[in-house]
Amino acid sequence: MSDTEDRTASLMTPAKLAQLKVRPKEGTSPAAWLDQLAADAGSGHVRRLADLRGQLEAQVAERSYDGVRVAADALGGAVAQLDFALVEPKGWLARATGRGKEAAAGFKMQYERIGRAGEDLADEVRSLARKHQAQAPITERTLMEFEVELRAIEKIMEQGARWLQDMRNQLKAREAAGGDDAAQAQWREDSARCELLVARLKQLRSASTAVQQAAERCKAAARSRASVLDSVQQALTGEWQTWRTTVGGVVEESAATGAASRGVSAARSVHAALQAALEQAGRDCSALAAQERTLAQELAALQAPLQAAS
Repeated sequence: MSDTEDRTASLMTPAKLAQLKVRPKEGTSPAAWLDQLAADAGSGHVRRLADLRGQLEAQVAERSYDGVRVAADALGGAVAQLDFALVEPKGWLARATGRGKEAAAGFKMQYERIGRAGEDLADEVRSLARKHQAQAPITERTLMEFEVELRAIEKIMEQGARWLQDMRNQLKAREAAGGDDAAQAQWREDSARCELLVARLKQLRSASTAVQQAAERCKAAARSRASVLDSVQQALTGEWQTWRTTVGGVVEESAATGAASRGVSAARSVHAALQAALEQAGRDCSALAAQERTLAQELAALQAPLQAAS
């Protein structure tokens, strides 16, 4: 039998049922079973997609960026309270009364408080990085399974479209040829089966489109997670470490002399850079959390078309 014959409507008629490896349940008529095949094409793949959808939704629910965001905000608040005026050069009276040393001690206390807040942020970022490292491969595998099931459904839709074309051509020819009552009854039965397959392919196409869109959103969210985590880690190894080194030098000088005549201008500059980096980190975490909430809503909404096609 040729490939063309394999694709024809004869595969959807009782005459070819005996040639199929799969058999209908006992007590089911060949015609009813073929109707069910047309109405349920790809249902196994759809059910698997529904399972995977639930897994992705659960994975999204496990993610949280509140720890990093709160720690970044806390560090930003502490940084904003640092008072460089405490270590600026003092007049002779302040030096004579020791008030310069007291102010320098106050500046050091602020610096140390900021240091503790920075360590809290570093701890939260390390924790988030560990979770991301553990969760990312799981999500990747789930999305890979998504792709496998989608390709299987697309293949079914392509085959179904070819079947429909051949079925319709045959039905037109049989309609034109006429025939006895039995032939006409068979024609009506095959026409109805054709419409069942049309409706089924529409369901599969709707579900497939929705799944593809959700998969793209998942991939975009994964890229955003990696980007935000990388950005915060860079801020810790860049602006934060530079701030600690530069402002730490001011602390040391002021502790010895009661004021810092060198390095204050540079310290103010790196201080502003750190504030900007922390503000950006907070915005990024908030935006990522919002993106995850939207993704969770889209994955929840995906349940409806999958249920309709399962």
